[in-house]
Amino acid sequence: MTDTRKLLNDNGVARWTALVLIALMMFFAYMFVDVLSPLSTLLETSKGWTAETYGTFCSSEYFLNVFAFFLIFAGIILDKMGIRFTGILSGAVMVIGASIKLYAISDMFTPDSGLYRFLDSFWTSFPATAKLASVGFMIFGCGVEMGGVTVSKAIAKWFKGKEMALAMGLEMAIARLGVFAVFRLSPYLSTWANEAMPTVVTPVLFCTILLVIGLLTYTIFTVMDRKLDSQIGETAAEEAEEQFKVSDIGKLFTSKTFLIVSGLCVLYYSAIFPFQKFATGMLEANLQMPTEEAAGLFSWFPIGAMFLTPFLGAFLDKKGKGASMLILGAILMITCHLVFALVPLTKPIAYTAIILLGVSFSLVPAALWPSVPKLVEERYLGSAYSVIFWIQNIGLMAFPIIIGWSLDKTGGYTVPMLIFSSLGGAALLLGLWLKVEDKKKGYGLELPNIK
Repeated sequence: MTDTRKLLNDNGVARWTALVLIALMMFFAYMFVDVLSPLSTLLETSKGWTAETYGTFCSSEYFLNVFAFFLIFAGIILDKMGIRFTGILSGAVMVIGASIKLYAISDMFTPDSGLYRFLDSFWTSFPATAKLASVGFMIFGCGVEMGGVTVSKAIAKWFKGKEMALAMGLEMAIARLGVFAVFRLSPYLSTWANEAMPTVVTPVLFCTILLVIGLLTYTIFTVMDRKLDSQIGETAAEEAEEQFKVSDIGKLFTSKTFLIVSGLCVLYYSAIFPFQKFATGMLEANLQMPTEEAAGLFSWFPIGAMFLTPFLGAFLDKKGKGASMLILGAILMITCHLVFALVPLTKPIAYTAIILLGVSFSLVPAALWPSVPKLVEERYLGSAYSVIFWIQNIGLMAFPIIIGWSLDKTGGYTVPMLIFSSLGGAALLLGLWLKVEDKKKGYGLELPNIK
């Protein structure tokens, strides 16, 4: 007899509810990632940080993921222990790291404390507040990247054979909304208590509380996921343990197509996320506008991505053309950064460039992440995502330092914007190569996801 049982993820309401619950954790995580991005100039005046100090601090988010290979271990943990355990672990790690960062930039961390004096005793050009904040950001970074890998695998599980690209697009849209929200809220919260004495503490405290709420929403999702596994007849952890082998990771590093995708990812995202850290300062300098206005202007970038990504995901599910979307996204990103580098800025030009970047940031993620399950076997999908994130983190760690250094050396934003545009050019070349490989070997990157 044919098994006609209805699983929990066959129910549309349950399936999309699960998506919202897991996406909320990443929504709050993305808010915390960029909570200080609109306040870089305030950090200089209130904490004595330079542009290079700020760039190094931003890079610290990725330090443990890259040099301690934490993301590789995160993928192994995910494939061995399943999405429930790993998701809750990632949320808890984010809260711990965020709390350390909050303490570091608060008034409680004073030169009178022993920890402050110890941190101030070495690398004296890097403030003690920045050192401790960087430690917290490193720990938070482990949690947020582990969470990103886990969410990708969770969506692949709940939407297999269904609207996978649309679901991933919506998850990214919700996360991008977090970027919009924090660019709007962070400057406001910094002056909420006392407009005459703005502070970086209030926005960081607010986002830390939201991380706790995100951990709770993911915990609720695990209850639903446990019910789904009970219907299937096996737990996710047992299934992963039976199938996954650590030696499978070696297959990823010997797959040319997988490495092309990973290279495209690191180049593209290195021109997006580090740019977000410096965008407010760039607009302040080039348009001679106050922080709150500059942050508000740039906040429309993730909004464009938020609205377009789900539609592009739905198109990808029904029509395909994933590799072509990657190429177009790289072209638009190059255009945007060249405008910021070479064209005298006005508000209309700045808005146009930001809209172009938002369209680009819709095309590439919408096509990139649903393509990975077409390249690797499901049993080590979590490790595949983690390896991509690890390679991506190398660029995300390096380029804020490079951009901060170039800003201090040149005193302007032309060179940093040219650096970002060159990354887009390299990503474009890899996108063209990927399309050739797909045509040769038939991975189905140009084919629709719904079967």
